[in-house]
Order: sequence, then C-alpha cells, then structure tokens
Amino acid sequence: MRTIQMTLDDKLVVDVDKMVKKLKTTRSAFARKALQNALKQVNAGLLERKHRKGYERHPSGKNEFSVWESEQEWGD
Repeated sequence: MRTIQMTLDDKLVVDVDKMVKKLKTTRSAFARKALQNALKQVNAGLLERKHRKGYERHPSGKNEFSVWESEQEWGD
C-alpha cells in the first residue's frame, strides 16, 4: 500500500471526519472505498458510452430481436 498526500477543502474534511466517526472507520479506509466506487462508476459510464456509439454505428435491424418475442413473459 502507498501513502499519498491530498489537498481537500476544510468543509470536506470536516464532513468526512463526521462520517468516519459514525461509521467507526478511518479517513484512509473511507477514501479508499470512495475512490473504488468512483472508479466503478466512471468505468460503467465509459462502457455505456462505448455501447451507445457501437449501436449508433451499427443500429439493430427492425426484426433483429423478433426471434425472442415468443420467449417473453409479461406476468399477467
């Protein structure tokens, strides 16, 4: 594990300190989890954008998914 230095606004530090106290954790653990969650969110957004661009370049055909219509169950 590496030690890094960060610059944060005073209000953010106060808010983080309040939260880590409630959660009975540390600033470092809280920051690690927040950064991991942020990376997951950004990666999901990038993947969604990649998929969107792919469908824009190669749109699905009118009947491309019709083969699955008989498999659908709507739970009447």
